[in-house]
Amino acid sequence: MPATEFTTALPVSAADAFAWHARSGALQRLLPPWQSVRVVSQQPAPGADSIVADGGRVELSIPAGPLHRRWVARHQDCRPGESFTDVMEQGPLRRWIHQHRFVANADGCTLTDHIEYDLGFPASLMAGSVRRDLARMFAFRHARTRDDLRRHAEHPGKPLTIAITGASGMVGSALVPFLTAGGHRVRTIGRAGPGQHADIRWNPAAGTIDAAALAGVDAVIHLAGENVAQRWNAAAKQRIRDSRVQGTSLIARTLAALPTPPPVLVVASGIGAYGTHRDDAARDESAPFGDDFLAGVCRDWEAAAEPARAAGLRVVHLRIGMVISTAGGALAKMLPAFRAGVGGPIGNGQQWQSWIHRDDLIDVLHRAVMDERLRGIVNAVAPQTLRQREFAATIGRVLRRPSFAPLPGFVVSLLFGEMGRNLLLAGTRAAPARLSAIGHRWRFADLEAALRFELGR
Repeated sequence: MPATEFTTALPVSAADAFAWHARSGALQRLLPPWQSVRVVSQQPAPGADSIVADGGRVELSIPAGPLHRRWVARHQDCRPGESFTDVMEQGPLRRWIHQHRFVANADGCTLTDHIEYDLGFPASLMAGSVRRDLARMFAFRHARTRDDLRRHAEHPGKPLTIAITGASGMVGSALVPFLTAGGHRVRTIGRAGPGQHADIRWNPAAGTIDAAALAGVDAVIHLAGENVAQRWNAAAKQRIRDSRVQGTSLIARTLAALPTPPPVLVVASGIGAYGTHRDDAARDESAPFGDDFLAGVCRDWEAAAEPARAAGLRVVHLRIGMVISTAGGALAKMLPAFRAGVGGPIGNGQQWQSWIHRDDLIDVLHRAVMDERLRGIVNAVAPQTLRQREFAATIGRVLRRPSFAPLPGFVVSLLFGEMGRNLLLAGTRAAPARLSAIGHRWRFADLEAALRFELGR
């Protein structure tokens, strides 16, 4: 039966590395984005206080062409701080045994993933491809494990209770498992409705929230808001503005009125606050607001947090650039065209593109909660800013596809109207001055490295 091993050094003790793997959220963090694998359930063994304990089970949904197949694994031979093993009970392979070993060393510990597998027929005909897929999958897993553990180790202390709006969105759905795997407790804030679950109920349009349920939280992260990437008409503009201003105002007023409010409120904002520009000047956090629609939204959005600020909370406004993720957003919309060989620059390609990888944004959100040096406006962007034609060329290079088919400006304007002219044909060159000043380290300061990690290339 074939066997293979992958080993990496981790910057924490063997006990801490094992504990991270045993918490809710760790498995989601280990799934490569290009595989589209989904966690269906994680069932601890009866009486166990950890997901990783003898008899615990995990069910995954694995893509198989246009369909999905079940993968059910059982945990066994679990030795806290030392090792545990997953054995496939049901799945597309004949056999799969995956042992995780943690061995202490002078700088932390070593993680070794030892896998024994039998592909069966006809999958055995693709044995070479499977070995390559395993190599890139575990390169991803080890890099993310190492970086996540390092981030949590940079901010030691007691676990926090963190309430989050927008927890099911592109950013929130990655932030929640990052925090829970790090030992924090997450309480989601959301609307009631069919198929919707929220620990804390609210309705921003009606101005209602379960204030009592916010008692005892240590921080609130506010991510919720109407999608900006839609054709702007009067109704859409009103929804975009109201979703941000009403939600932020409700959160800020409610926290300010609590007998013991949490120390910190982190509110998502956008680099659209600076307006759009055709010059080469970089806008740091001291730059003034712009004068277009999105800049006005951001001005009102950030001002809506004033009640929390006046009550003594440390309020952080993260002005976020384009988020690099295949889970949604602009990149996910661009990729099909590039994969088909018809991708390229938008308009003349001269507009600046400020971006940040989703994992880096999660790190910044985490730091905003934990690091008391951050308050007020913080640009959540990578230190590298590219012109749109360079951005497109980088996607093409990573995918090994042509990247010279432009999307003409008049077509953008015709298809998307004012939104396209503001978000696609113009740009903002934002600089992360405040993060740089406190020595923040990015996982991905280079777009090509970010894309290769996200796409498994």
